[in-house]
Amino acid sequence: MSYNLLKGKRGIIFGALNDKSIAWKVAEKAHEEGATFVLTNTPVALRLGELDELAEKTGSIVIPADATNVKDLEKLISEAMNVLGGKLDFVLHSIGMSPNVRKGKTYDDLDYDYLQKTLDISAISFHKVIQVCRKLDAMNEWGSIVAYSYVAAQRTLYGYNDMADAKALLESIARSFGYIYGREKHVRINTISQSPTMTTAGGGIMGFDGLMDFSDRMSPLGNATAEECADYTIALFSDLTRKVTMQNLLHDGGFSSMGMSARAMAIYNKSLEIEYTDIENRAKKGKEKKHE
Repeated sequence: MSYNLLKGKRGIIFGALNDKSIAWKVAEKAHEEGATFVLTNTPVALRLGELDELAEKTGSIVIPADATNVKDLEKLISEAMNVLGGKLDFVLHSIGMSPNVRKGKTYDDLDYDYLQKTLDISAISFHKVIQVCRKLDAMNEWGSIVAYSYVAAQRTLYGYNDMADAKALLESIARSFGYIYGREKHVRINTISQSPTMTTAGGGIMGFDGLMDFSDRMSPLGNATAEECADYTIALFSDLTRKVTMQNLLHDGGFSSMGMSARAMAIYNKSLEIEYTDIENRAKKGKEKKHE
């Protein structure tokens, strides 16, 4: 159902790759709500993904750009304003990648060159996008810029690795730049802390299936899907959230406020029973060997 929440609004959507991507779902929803926008990703991602299909479906165009490259961003944003016929009302940063995760490096054995790439791609690119938008005066007043984070920015979740550091930096950038851009042009900058979602990027994290299952069991509402995250993102792009800025908004079915759910406790207790039984069996075998 469409509410025309973005009728007449223009934007740029970074990071759509395929129909599993949250950014893909956002593009579909933004189109339904009346927005016009440019889709962008790296040239390599464009070759691997299916962005042309999304562009055709949403009546948008694709402009390749490396979000870690300032000159690419300047060209992208200038071209987007020209194609769309004016300044931007919204920007989505849906970008994240860790070479350490891809290479199977653990947090206590990081490659520091890889770490720099993780931070540059997953967080510093957000700063670059905002800074270029500001220098080009590309955003309309009361515009909205959104990026995706995860609860591992505040809590330790083994396997999320140096992406947790990147997400913590991402959230800090939203606060710091949110003050500057909000004061100057009333531009809102927020991050959404989304449930673990089976995207191409998420699937590369060690033990991600187990993480999704644990989160779903712990959350009273269950994990938020990519489609539901897209709905929330559209609300942040709309005029309904004009005074929301510098926030890390939790969209996780209640997971972040939980200690231990009844379902998780039941499984934990069952694992203890198995552990105790195993200990008793080993003790019993030890006694039997002594008597032999």
